[in-house]
Amino acid sequence: MAGSELPQAAHDRRGSTRSPAGTDTGFPNEVSLVAMARGGDLTAFEYLVALYRERLFRLAYRMLRDRGDAEDVVQDTLTAGWRVLPSLERDDAFGGWVYRTATNRCLDVLRRRTSHPQDMLDPDADDPHFRATFPGTDPHRTAEVSAELETLRRALSLLPTDQRACWLLREVHDQSYAEIGAALRISPQAVRGRLARAREHLAAAMTEWK
Repeated sequence: MAGSELPQAAHDRRGSTRSPAGTDTGFPNEVSLVAMARGGDLTAFEYLVALYRERLFRLAYRMLRDRGDAEDVVQDTLTAGWRVLPSLERDDAFGGWVYRTATNRCLDVLRRRTSHPQDMLDPDADDPHFRATFPGTDPHRTAEVSAELETLRRALSLLPTDQRACWLLREVHDQSYAEIGAALRISPQAVRGRLARAREHLAAAMTEWK
């Protein structure tokens, strides 16, 4: 991808969520990792990449419904994260920063799109985050759960982008109202209102599954 400046060791691990080799024990907490990475420790930054890459991809894919765009958002966010580390005021600010940056990059992509919104509703059968498989269970139940998840996915796709972002950040990524507000540049009260509207829409869409 053009403009990628992710450090080479972390770049080579693109798509992997495993910890760097040889560092499986004595895993430091995230704040310590950020402090180490700010000091130029590349292995610590590899851990941060491993911690956030999959989470950010899930968020970006569910926002954008396009694997390539989602991967670009994640790569851009982590690349920018490496550059921003020295300027962070607090070591515990990195997580909020990457979610905020990834969310805003997703919203930028959505604003730039000119294709019909229906184009984003085609399911990606190869994406594991949108498949429901239950080995060894009743095939009828597996099909039922798959259909329920597909209904939810389509309902999410039809939400206004700000409501979709609020719902995903709250329900999937467990962000606080303050964190979501910071990501979307709105007040926590506005987050609460958009979440309420999103939940109302999704509840109506999922009525048949209650």
